[in-house]
Amino acid sequence: MTSYAPASEQEAAAIVAQAAGRSEPLRLVGGGTKATFGRPPQDEATLSATGLTGITLYEPAEMVVAARAGTPLAEVEALLAERGQMLPFEPMDHRPLLGSTGEPTFGAVAAANNSGPRRINAGAARDSLIGVRFVNGRGQPIKSGGRVMKNVTGLDLVKLMAGSWGTLGLLTEVTFKVLPVQEQVATLILPGLADAAAVEALAAALGSPFELTGAAHLPGGVGGPEPRTLMRVEGFAKSVSYRLGELRRLLRRFGDARVVEGEDSAALWRAVRDATPLAEPREAAIWRISTAPMRGPAVAAAIGAARAARWFYDWGGGLIWLATDPVDDAGAAAIRGAVKAAGSGHATLVRAPETLRAAVPVFDPLPEPLMRITAGIKAAHDPAGIFNPGRMYAGV
Repeated sequence: MTSYAPASEQEAAAIVAQAAGRSEPLRLVGGGTKATFGRPPQDEATLSATGLTGITLYEPAEMVVAARAGTPLAEVEALLAERGQMLPFEPMDHRPLLGSTGEPTFGAVAAANNSGPRRINAGAARDSLIGVRFVNGRGQPIKSGGRVMKNVTGLDLVKLMAGSWGTLGLLTEVTFKVLPVQEQVATLILPGLADAAAVEALAAALGSPFELTGAAHLPGGVGGPEPRTLMRVEGFAKSVSYRLGELRRLLRRFGDARVVEGEDSAALWRAVRDATPLAEPREAAIWRISTAPMRGPAVAAAIGAARAARWFYDWGGGLIWLATDPVDDAGAAAIRGAVKAAGSGHATLVRAPETLRAAVPVFDPLPEPLMRITAGIKAAHDPAGIFNPGRMYAGV
């Protein structure tokens, strides 16, 4: 199988133009940490961004950083940490869950709209992405956005590229807004709550003026023997202390809460971010379900009644990580049926054997009107259909 690793945007554009002329499919990859996600590769040549490296802009005072797409994410985060800054959206590291190797890359964070527990407070990666450079399916370099994002009229290419999973173009450079690292971080833990009560407690905390940056619930047997409801508070030390006290008073009816700080707190949120409580057993299929937060427990209960499953909640109950037995459709019908019955949301198959990923749609099938729009956008950016064909939706 042919593999391309261009060292410049111009070289990437020439490779894409030649591939388009031959109608040669290209599988776009970054560091390879999510190679087992999505439709299994067929006979596509590989176009890798790993040769496109280097931080191209860092303005600490303006809180903006840009780097070429193949730059290791760890390199960017280390530079930001030196100046007491961070990426706001807490990108997930897929390696513990997928059992993959390689290094997460800066461009892949944008391509996957990779967002962790802090999304409830700081938004998704898409919300911090303010500039992209990419090569479209015609082999044309495109630039959109920059150091600041002004009002956009028409199609917002920056937001469009976020979460497109390499189906619209090869990202060559991305620019993100950053935030200061907080002085103190603490986690309030309520023990022993059932799912519905836990989500009710999280909703009360999120609806308060005490500003959570993380809201998760781990049922018993998931990451520990007892249920734990987690609420993260960040900021200046005096503010954190005051807000923790107020949250304890607000949530007194749910039980006595304890507080953890430092590495104990950080380890909890890394586990939630990376879905490590469900990483074992390795053969289990893993689903990522988005729904209305207050409906999360009902969705999980409906799935659990139909299939043997384990799960936990993030985003106040709006994100459910769920593990099922990979037999038959790995619960696809029951899972997507439960989400549909809830009235909103979608389910993505994140981990499964190749045979299952080839047979079951990894992303929720779109309604026909949305599918027409998606196909039209794909045709406009990649008329020959060479980029990651079928990775998100069949025929696109």
